[in-house]
Amino acid sequence: MKDFDTDRFRYDGDKPFKIKKAPTKVDDLYEDDDHYEALLRQQSAEIDKWQERMFAHNRYGLVAVFQALDAAGKDGTIKHVFTGTNPAGVQVYSFKRPTDQELDHDFLWRSWRELPERGRIGIFNRSYYEEVLVTKVHPEILTESQRLPEKVTEDLDKLFKHRYEAIRDMETFLYRNGFPTVKFYLHVSKEEQADRLIARIEDAEKNWKFEEGDVKEREFWDAYQDAYETCITETATDKSPWYVIPADDKKNMRLLVGRIIIDELKKLPIQNPEPDKKRFEELQKLIPIIKAQ
Repeated sequence: MKDFDTDRFRYDGDKPFKIKKAPTKVDDLYEDDDHYEALLRQQSAEIDKWQERMFAHNRYGLVAVFQALDAAGKDGTIKHVFTGTNPAGVQVYSFKRPTDQELDHDFLWRSWRELPERGRIGIFNRSYYEEVLVTKVHPEILTESQRLPEKVTEDLDKLFKHRYEAIRDMETFLYRNGFPTVKFYLHVSKEEQADRLIARIEDAEKNWKFEEGDVKEREFWDAYQDAYETCITETATDKSPWYVIPADDKKNMRLLVGRIIIDELKKLPIQNPEPDKKRFEELQKLIPIIKAQ
């Protein structure tokens, strides 16, 4: 197995992020399919163990944000990495195009509503980051669709500067209250994305995954790369880092994400409750009652 060091994919704001230097593929972390499945099962069991400990401790939660371009593998990564975790300890929310109700509030409002409870892992499939990514590539969304005060949209550079600041403040606030945020950008190459989109067209059973708009968005590839580069540079912090995960190989991607989730959980000062000797003794008296029923 190759080097499993994940620090090389971590960005904490100490220097600007350069997307062209970030790899979309690395050497395999697994020897073959059987080895991959074994590693994934091992990670799943470990995530479940640490999540259960976090649940029992009931002081902390973890927010995992997944961002990517179309067909990068967000859904599959979430499915495979967390498949062995107790469903009661995981909350997944997939953000779609804002509703009318959501547009009547500030851009962070709908995300606050979906944050996890203490003891749980909250997974955002897309997130509030769409509001500094999609809207930056398509600024007409801000000027025409989002009902913002006219004065706010007069200077879009200032608007995005303020949004980056608001996001940093939100994640700092969450960290201080026991909810660290770890952010994943699944970095797929343009060539690999094309192959995956074509596969969705050629396989009738996968047609439901394909949206014609995905083809149109490929015309803005460079603009999205620039938007992600700026976004990661502006919002990566030591307490809320970004991990730019090579996504051309889905198996590698899932193993890297799983390893990072485990490492982030291990950083939390969580432990199982200390056994209560008196309560233990009292509970023993219930055993004969249960047996007699």
